[in-house]
Amino acid sequence: MQDTDRSDASRIGCLDGLRGLASLWVLIGHGLLLSGWRVPVAASPDFGVDLFIMISGFLMAFHYMRRRQREPWEAPSTWVAFWIRRFFRIAPLYYVTLAIAITSGPWLGDARLEIAAVVPASMTSMARYTDQSLQNVLLHLSFAFGLLPDYGFRTALPDWSIGLEMQYYLVLPFLMLIIGRIGWLAGALAGAAGGVLLFSISPAFFDSFEMPSVLALKLHVFLAGMLCAAAIGRSRRVVLLYVLLAVLLAAIPIGGRTGPVALAARAMIAFGMSGLIHHAVFGGRLARALSRMAAMLGSRPFHLLGEASYGVYLTHLLVLLPAAAFVSTTLGAATPAPARFALAMAITLPIVAAATWLAYTTIEMPGRALGRRLLASPILRRFAASPAR
Repeated sequence: MQDTDRSDASRIGCLDGLRGLASLWVLIGHGLLLSGWRVPVAASPDFGVDLFIMISGFLMAFHYMRRRQREPWEAPSTWVAFWIRRFFRIAPLYYVTLAIAITSGPWLGDARLEIAAVVPASMTSMARYTDQSLQNVLLHLSFAFGLLPDYGFRTALPDWSIGLEMQYYLVLPFLMLIIGRIGWLAGALAGAAGGVLLFSISPAFFDSFEMPSVLALKLHVFLAGMLCAAAIGRSRRVVLLYVLLAVLLAAIPIGGRTGPVALAARAMIAFGMSGLIHHAVFGGRLARALSRMAAMLGSRPFHLLGEASYGVYLTHLLVLLPAAAFVSTTLGAATPAPARFALAMAITLPIVAAATWLAYTTIEMPGRALGRRLLASPILRRFAASPAR
């Protein structure tokens, strides 16, 4: 869901490929679920979202370390600049797709029913498609929907993670101030412990969320990515310690499925991302293999896929739902699930690719440019230069 900041002189190239692969994981996972083809791990789009979350945590910590001399977190002006950057990165395309999802919700709901007639286990609440109330719209426009169990999963978009991301951005400055005082290891452990404590105080409340759309359920996953970034430039022993802690944090059994396979998958995602970034500490053939893989993921095609990842994530269900409904009604339950999946993907992928390119050029890039212009405005410059701040 996030991008590297091209204004920085350096970047971690393999993250481009990982973002792109995460978006494809979510798309393919939903395609498998809607076609009824049970493929272990691949048919779990939530793992792709976990990878997105770790990448987001990594990038926020990475940019903090690169900018801390000129943008100290102790200054409120840094917070304002940070929130403006992230809002104009996330909101423009989200608001456009939200409008489409809300207005076309009943039609998408009909498509969902057609799919469920062939794949009954895929059905979700129809309120996701039929709720066009002002309350639902305002909660989503404000990004507050993820805090409420009844609204965290109430549009045709996979936007529960978008609200979660905004919660993370809101608390990040305060989290970084704590880490600055007590250190990365203590700060990461304290943050994860806080999430677990909140969950343990009221497990029934958190279990009422259909998706883990509230930060307490996923802060440990963000922290796993942040620790991976904090390990950059440190000794081999410290890197391995941070990687081990990141893996353990990712496997904390809250925030989604908590079975052995799910926890092992999240741990492996954390280890895989850490290995690609810190491959040199492993040595030997493993380091060489990880280095080659990281270079491939940082290549031009994967960079383009990474740039498209946010658009793919937000638009794919708007295309996949009617495509899967058409396939379900045309082929029926007698057709093997792999064939239904293949046809649904053949219809969906080119349309999503075209929609993503259009969204990137006409919405995402102009939105980012608008954010930069706002940051360069005289009012914000005076605010940033004020000695009182």
